[in-house]
This record gives sequence, structure tokens and C-alpha cells, in this order.
Amino acid sequence: MTTSTDTSNTNNAPAATSPSDASTSRELKKGSLAALKGLLPFLTPYRKQFFLAGIALVVAAASTLAIPAAFKQMIDLGFGGAAGSKSIQHVDLVFLALFGVASILALATAARFYMVSWLGERVTADIRSAVYRHVVTQSPEFFETTQTGEVLSRITTDTTLIQAVVGTSISMALRNVLLFVGGLVMLFVTSPKLSGIIIGLLVLVIVPIVVFGRKVRKLSRDSQDRIADASAMAGEILNAMPTVQAFTHEKIESSRFGDSVESAFTTAMRRIRARAVLTMIAILLVFGSIVFVLWLGARAVLEGSMTGGELGQFILYASILAGAIGALSEVMGEAQRAAGATERLLELMAVKSEIQSPASPLALPPRAANGAALSLNDISFNYPSRPDTPSLSHVSLDIKPGETVAVVGPSGAGKTTLFQLFLRFYDPQSGNIRLDGVDIKQLDLHTLRDAIGIVPQDTVIFSADAMENIRYGRAGASDAEVIAAAKMAAAHEFIERLPNGYKSFLGERGVRLSGGQRQRIAIARALLKNPPLLLLDEATSALDAESERLVQSALEAAMVGRTTVIIAHRLATVQRADRIVVMEDGQIVETGTHATLVALGGIYANLAALQFHSGFAAH
Repeated sequence: MTTSTDTSNTNNAPAATSPSDASTSRELKKGSLAALKGLLPFLTPYRKQFFLAGIALVVAAASTLAIPAAFKQMIDLGFGGAAGSKSIQHVDLVFLALFGVASILALATAARFYMVSWLGERVTADIRSAVYRHVVTQSPEFFETTQTGEVLSRITTDTTLIQAVVGTSISMALRNVLLFVGGLVMLFVTSPKLSGIIIGLLVLVIVPIVVFGRKVRKLSRDSQDRIADASAMAGEILNAMPTVQAFTHEKIESSRFGDSVESAFTTAMRRIRARAVLTMIAILLVFGSIVFVLWLGARAVLEGSMTGGELGQFILYASILAGAIGALSEVMGEAQRAAGATERLLELMAVKSEIQSPASPLALPPRAANGAALSLNDISFNYPSRPDTPSLSHVSLDIKPGETVAVVGPSGAGKTTLFQLFLRFYDPQSGNIRLDGVDIKQLDLHTLRDAIGIVPQDTVIFSADAMENIRYGRAGASDAEVIAAAKMAAAHEFIERLPNGYKSFLGERGVRLSGGQRQRIAIARALLKNPPLLLLDEATSALDAESERLVQSALEAAMVGRTTVIIAHRLATVQRADRIVVMEDGQIVETGTHATLVALGGIYANLAALQFHSGFAAH
């Protein structure tokens, strides 16, 4: 693999739009809850469940609204002046009716709770799956410009907020809207005069709720951003603990994370204070209005223009109305938090990779038994972050089926960039790359990448056992095929010595293995895939002399019957290649065999002289 200069090119490439880049402009364009419309595609498949939940919701709200009417009958017919000798019977009937209403309310509430909870869990699971499916299709550019901790925060924390809204808040909001509307109607039925006064007063309550609601929404978005920042920082540091500890930066990183957590806490407290003020103002104004109207009602009863039962009914409906408004203010706060979370998820879902499979992909032609043909035609490429610095300039190269080509050159020459273009992690600005005569832009990405096996210098080991790590090369491979690939890569012996052999857990990122062992796992994975085109990026760089000898012979056997492209700084690795391509400053400057290039006396000859005279000759 190329050295750090080559790698840094990719690390600076921000072509994919980072989700956080558009947050400010999106926030300015959207209304307070407009972002929740983005959830509709996830909600519409469950219309039936929403309909059933709606029925239960209407029944529960109707049952609640029936209770004040029953109390009116009880007061006027059971205790009023007209009650007479039948008051006991009226009270019995009223309380029997109340029990019946309570039973219906209990059943409807339980059904509503079950349905909306199911919807919350189901929709959240769908959103998480959809976001993850979208993220894993992004090109490497996306992951170079977006922290994985931030993505994980959106998949977990943000979806949890949405779950609370779908599974609870929507139901609560609809319930309280029904209670508000029903209570308002019954208030006018009970006393139009008092209802007109209370509605006029309640209009004054809306203004502060709206004003503070907007502030809560902005603070909710800020709070989620701070939490995501802390998660991203923690994920980055935990993945680099050996480096952190080697440089004794534990206290420094703990302090940095602590500052990030404190920042999140401070932002959260601003949101909480704003919500507390919003709740206080809503309750104070609503109940203050109700108390004033009830004072007028009490005077009406004393004057004889209103019965005690009607006043009692009015009080209960006013309480229901006030409770509905208070609950709606609480739900509004939760909905605003979920709106911020939905915005973040929609921003993530809106990121589109520039590398896409064509709408009508072509198929590869029948291939010869000795591997794939690969050709580069006048390729020029620069990373998006460095548009004025070409990484490749007018590169043309034809590789025949079955040929082994080594690519060498100083750091920053563009060697690793070639591999990234072969795999279509990026597209060149000009020129084209053909696999078996077909432009790779015309191939489905899976078709292209299935035809290529790669052994990177920085090996990725998954949190699984040795068998499954090698089987990652071909998901349907049998255990015998996995073991055969491990033997070819000189990995079988050390795997057998592990406590549980091939079933041994290798640790997160393969921490239980040495660098050479991890690389042999990667070689076995590529050999198991058995591709027609094999890319070796410093495949033996982390091996000791004995392991390198074993792996080198295994790789030579694996190269038979397939086309192989090798990147290497250690020239001993490439001496037996059919052809050696020397690169410098993004261009091919020399081509030939080891012997002809040494005789040429150019860049390769100088590299060879430096390495072999320094004791790095092949073993």
C-alpha cells in the first residue's frame, strides 16, 4: 500500500455531503413540525393498525366526555330540589352507568395503548433498518467526511425520540385534540355565555405557547447535535485506545469528553428550562382563565340562572379542556424534539452517493479461464478536496488476462488511488476503466466488486470467530472451503492453535491476533472469494520473514489462473511479476521487468539500490 501521503488524499475528500452541513439551511426553511411529514412513508404501510388505534381512541375519548354528563344527572336528579323520593334510584342508575362507562374506557384505553405501542416499535424498527440500509450503500467518500459515532447516534438516539412520538405522543395528541374539541362543544351546550368568555381568554394563551414552542424546538435540535458530538468523540477515542494509552492521553481525552458532555448537559438544561417555562405559562394562564369563569358560574347558580348540576358539568368539561391543553403543550415539546430528530435522519437519508449502479447495467462477457482483462484509458483524477492537485494524470495501462502486474513508486505517486478507481469507490474526471472490455461505469456495482478480490494493508477483522471472518470472502462457503483457503494463506496452523480453533473469537478489530496473523486472515478471505482479478496492497508488509515466505508461495499459487495487480514498496515482493509499472506524481514513468528496469538506471533502479543495499533484499 502507499504510505501516508497516498492515504491522506482519500481522507480529505469530502465530495459526499455531510448530514450536518445542511442543518442550518434546513432549519430556516422548515416549520416547527414540518419535518415530521418525512415519517409518512414509514407510517402509511400500517393504515389498518392506525385505523384500529383510532377507533379505540375515539371510544376512549367519548367515554371520558360522557362522565361529566353523568355527574350532572346525579347532582340534579339525585341531590337537587326535584329529586324527591326517587333520588336513591337515580343515584344507583347513575353510578351503574358510570361503572359501565369506566369499563368501556378501560378496554378502549388498553386497546389504544397496545396498538400505538406496537406502531411505535414497528415504525422505529423500520426507520432504523432503512437508515442503516441507506448508510451501507454510501461510497467511501461519505465515511471519510462523516463520523461513524454521529451516524450511530442518529440510528439510536434520534429513532428513540421518534419512537416516543409515534408510540405515545401522536396518540396522546389525538386523544387530547378529541377531548379539547368534545369538551369545547359540551361547554357551549352547557353554558354558551360562560364558554364564550373562557374561549376568549384561552386565545390569549396560544401566543406565549407558540413563541416558547419555537424556542424549545431550536434548543431540542441543538441538544441532539451536542449528544451526537459526544457520541462521535467517544466512538473515535474508544477505537483508538492503544494509541491513546501509548501517548498517555487518557486524562486529556477524558477531559475532552467531559467538556463535550458538559456542553450537551448545558444545552439540554436550556431546553428543559424553556419547556418548564412553557408548561408553567400554559398551566397558569389556562387555569387562571378557568378559575375566573367558574367564579362567574358560581354567581349564576346563586342567582338561579344555572343549576348546580350544570355548573358541575361545566367545571368537569372545563377541567377536561384545560387538561387537554396542558397535555398538548407537553406533547408539543416532545413532538418538537422528534421533529429535530426527524430532520437529522432525513438529512442522512437525503445524502446520495455519486457512485451508483447504472439503471440498465451491462453483463460481463464470458471470461477466459486465466482471469480478467483490465485496461485504463487516459485516466485523470483528483480528489474533490484537492481539485487543483491531480492524483492521476493521463494514465493508460492494459493488463492482460492472467498477467501479474506490480505497481511501485514513491509515496504519493497515486498507487492506492488506482485500486480505489478499480473498485469504483471514486470515478475519474476523464478517461475510463474497462473490465473485460466493458466500461466499469456500465456494470452493476456488485457485479464489478464480485469480480475483484483485495487484500488491504490495513486488515479489517470483524467481531466474530476465525471461521466467519474468512467466510466473509464468500458467504455461502462450506467449512472445508474456508479451511482450504486458510491453508493456502498459511493461516491454518495458527488458527488451529487458538483456544477453540476456527471457532475462536478474534476480538474487536482482531485485537487477539498479531498484525501478520490478521493479514493472513485477509489473504485467506480473498482467496476464498476466488475472483478473476486480485488486488494485493502490501499484502505481506506485516509478516515476519518465515510467514512472508509461506504467504508469498501461497500468493504465487493463488495468482495462477487470475489477473493480479500488486502494490508494494518492498521490491523483493514484485521481482517475479510479469511486468512492473513505476509511478511518480500520478503518472506512469517506467514499465518493464525487474531486470530491464534495473538496467534502465531510472527511478526503479534507484529504489532497488536503496533497498537491496540496505538489507531489504528478498529472502
